[in-house]
Amino acid sequence: MTRSRCPIRDRVCNCHPSVVFNPATRWRRSFPLSRVQPLIISHSGARRKRVWPTREPQLGFGKDKVRGTYKPVWLFNSFEFDLDNATTCEVFDFTTNAWIYVLPASPYRILDGQKPVYFDGSLYWLTECKETKLLSFDLHTETFQVICNAPFSHVPDPRFVVLCILDNRLHISLKIYPTKTQVIWSLGGYNMMMTWKQMCSIDLTKTTFHDPPHFPRPALLPIAIVDETILLLGYRRGPPLVIHDLHTKSYVLDSFPKAPEYPVCYFPSLFSN
Repeated sequence: MTRSRCPIRDRVCNCHPSVVFNPATRWRRSFPLSRVQPLIISHSGARRKRVWPTREPQLGFGKDKVRGTYKPVWLFNSFEFDLDNATTCEVFDFTTNAWIYVLPASPYRILDGQKPVYFDGSLYWLTECKETKLLSFDLHTETFQVICNAPFSHVPDPRFVVLCILDNRLHISLKIYPTKTQVIWSLGGYNMMMTWKQMCSIDLTKTTFHDPPHFPRPALLPIAIVDETILLLGYRRGPPLVIHDLHTKSYVLDSFPKAPEYPVCYFPSLFSN
């Protein structure tokens, strides 16, 4: 039995170097600013002054399953930073302590400000297209690939859609405004084809998820499935936690935690064979 070196990423601020930390081994490593982070800082004022402000890019983090190494990844739309091509991608190499451009980057722009999701050796984003696509980045080959189309044609607002991992599968959730519902689909493979299957539909009127006039709130965040039947959902900032029974279709609201934090699911894994 040996301890697993699986870093947990600290909270990211685009103004400062990022840090990864493994609480099991006390291993800690900081890495320098990427080339895009000074651009994010210098363009922040211009973004806020636009009629439709754009959100900052989000750092991705995952594991190269072949080499067993971890890689931070920036993928961002180029136009907002006066750069050429549709997107720009940077990967950090811990062995050389340097950021490296990935060429070619994604040929499709990605949804504004979305948080990439890591699953099974790849990072995933949704594209900003007439027909929204699921885009993957293989952390070993460092190449992009379109996996399939999303189960809906277009995202009216990037805040309404969430990529997440539930029950060891990639899922996508869309808030359908103004119908007061939120639908969750799971991605599965059959005969080499990746297809979406609807898992459930959330009645937002039973979750105290009320939209202020003319300013709809973001989608609820699917957090985890417990005991195969209980779906946990949360707000981006603060309580309550929504507990939804997939069989009885019932809803329970839990005000824990009291502090306004971003909810995440964590399964401890301190040891490995």
